[in-house]
Amino acid sequence: MGPVTISIKTKLGTLVVVSVFITTGLLLVALRTETELRFITVFSVIATLLLTQFVAHGLTAPLDEMNTVAKGISHGDYTRRVRGAGRRDELGDLAETINRMADDLEAVDRHRKELVANVSHELRTPIAALRAVLENVVDGVSAADPETMRTALAQTERLGRLVETLLDLSRLDNGVVPLRRRPFEVWPYLSGVLKEASLAASQRAVGSGSRPHTRTDVHLHLDVSPPELTAHADVERLHQVVANLVDNAVKHSPPHGRVTVRARRGSSPGSLDLEVVDEGPGIPPSERHKVFERFNRGSVPAPHGPGSDGGTGLGLAIARWAVDLHGGRIGVAESARGCRILVTLPGIPRPRG
Repeated sequence: MGPVTISIKTKLGTLVVVSVFITTGLLLVALRTETELRFITVFSVIATLLLTQFVAHGLTAPLDEMNTVAKGISHGDYTRRVRGAGRRDELGDLAETINRMADDLEAVDRHRKELVANVSHELRTPIAALRAVLENVVDGVSAADPETMRTALAQTERLGRLVETLLDLSRLDNGVVPLRRRPFEVWPYLSGVLKEASLAASQRAVGSGSRPHTRTDVHLHLDVSPPELTAHADVERLHQVVANLVDNAVKHSPPHGRVTVRARRGSSPGSLDLEVVDEGPGIPPSERHKVFERFNRGSVPAPHGPGSDGGTGLGLAIARWAVDLHGGRIGVAESARGCRILVTLPGIPRPRG
């Protein structure tokens, strides 16, 4: 059994009852000992005041501390916490709520600072490269030939991809993306997603003048069973999931590696179980709970294969958001080799009631 919760109302009622008992007891003592009533009155008032002061201090001291912590939070100090969170009354619940609010605000402030720092870093690299190319052309160091223009175009496209990803992140935070579920055939749909991924990689490789901005040596393999498998989901959001998972798997694959997208029927009508498996270094168990955090790139040495541009660290966060929007699950599963991401979509929503 847990500790008993005593409300403030009960404590105040107990104070009144105890004060009445003290006064009554002193009156009985006065009647039996023939003590003057004025002395009994003085003793009764003193005893009641001392008891009231003791109880009032226990009630007001936490409120003073909460006021101090709340003022600190309003001025941006999220490090202070209320010490009375262990109390078993309304003040304890209030202290716990304030501490939880301070934790959330501290996390939001930390994420905001990380967002500004990481976005600044991500934007600085392609902007600096694009500026260097254009300065060389303006100063006459290099000619505005197709090779130079392809290099500038590659950096511009990288900026565009980053801005598009940040817009997806903004829609994610604002919750303005609707969910439009419909039935679809899994094999042709996933085949189209993989073809788009391969075509985009080839175009980036050509546009970059064979510079190492992308991977074109990784083989993409699709495994759908049964071949006529159908599912029920938002195909636009699912495209974000598969494209980001495949892009992440390709970046972490070894030279001439293999990325497998596997689809199976789920446990309920219209549900779908998806796996994306690569042959890269894998994810250590200590890092698996952080792989879907924003701007997380892991701590695996040399995580990106040759020809990878490193990415923005937002793809897996967007994939998790899209899966959560469906009410599904996404996580890192055990694998004998490489990394295995498992996605489960619930299928046709059950009618309420």
